[in-house]
This record gives sequence, C-alpha cells and structure tokens, in this order.
Amino acid sequence: MAIRPIRLFGDPILRQKATPVLDFDKELRDLVRDLTDTMIDANGGGIAAPQIGVGLRVFTYVVEGEIGHVVNPLVEVVGDDEQVGQEGCLSIPGLPFDCRRHLRVVTTGFTMHGEPLRVEGHGRLSVIIEHETDHLDGILFVDRLDPRTREAAEAAIREAEWSGGVVPEIRLSPHAPLRAARQR
Repeated sequence: MAIRPIRLFGDPILRQKATPVLDFDKELRDLVRDLTDTMIDANGGGIAAPQIGVGLRVFTYVVEGEIGHVVNPLVEVVGDDEQVGQEGCLSIPGLPFDCRRHLRVVTTGFTMHGEPLRVEGHGRLSVIIEHETDHLDGILFVDRLDPRTREAAEAAIREAEWSGGVVPEIRLSPHAPLRAARQR
C-alpha cells in the first residue's frame, strides 16, 4: 500500500490514548497494510497506528519473519518472570536502552477482518506486544526506564540530530512498575 512518515518523540499524538476500532472495513485493512509496509521499510519489530498519526488501537509486528497485527489488543501477563534487554523505538530513532518487560504475555483482540485473535508472546514477541500496546495508551518505552537510564535517555535525545536539542516530557509510566523497579 504505502509507506507513511513515522511520528517522532515530541509529537502530541504519541501521548494520546488511541480510540478502539469499531469499523472493520477497507479503511482499517488499508491502515494495517500501511503499518506493515512502514514497519518493514523502517526495519522495525513493530509499529502502532499513532506512530503514523492515526489514533486507533492497532499495531503490527514482525518476529523471526512472522508478520502479524492486532486490533483492539488486551494484554494479560503470564507468570512473574521478567526480562531486561535493549529496546528501541521507531519514534525515538537510533537510541536503544535497557528496559524491563515481562517474559510472557498473551494478547487478545481482532484481525483486520474482525475475527477474534489470540497471540502468545514470549521473549522478543512479548516485548513487542507490550511496547506497541503501550503506544496505544500514550506510553513510550522511555517512560518505563529506571531513573538512571531515563537520565541517559534524556541526554541522548537532546543530542540526537532529529530532536533539535529539545527533550519532550519523559514521564513515569502510569502502569504498575515491574518487580525489580519496585525494589529500588
């Protein structure tokens, strides 16, 4: 379909809660195709609709060559195991940081055709599901960083060529922190 421009950190749409999809129509199918094309072109692991300026609860992903999408996702954590690893974002290009996520999640939602969908994420797919669902709630991965890493992220963003020396608000995630973060 089309490769769309990716909105960068500081764009207000990235901080807005996306609206649930009500119409499973051609427009939605075109959006999913545009998200997929944009994600692949940018060499990303996932992309959410707000990242291309569309305030709907839709994201696409690719893991080990498997491409998928979820409309109106609901995420459930499976177990207490966590993982820490380098995480990046197409809206914060070239700046990965260590971020703590759950090791396993299950997301339910719908396909672009309105069919019920269940995706079990483990490892990298779990990170992508959590990351993209956060986008749909106006949360960025830098909001989930521990305080020291968040300071490093602010400095790196300020120095990034694409930021113009400005660091938009990095805020604490409104979601409950993961176990290791609570122990600090």
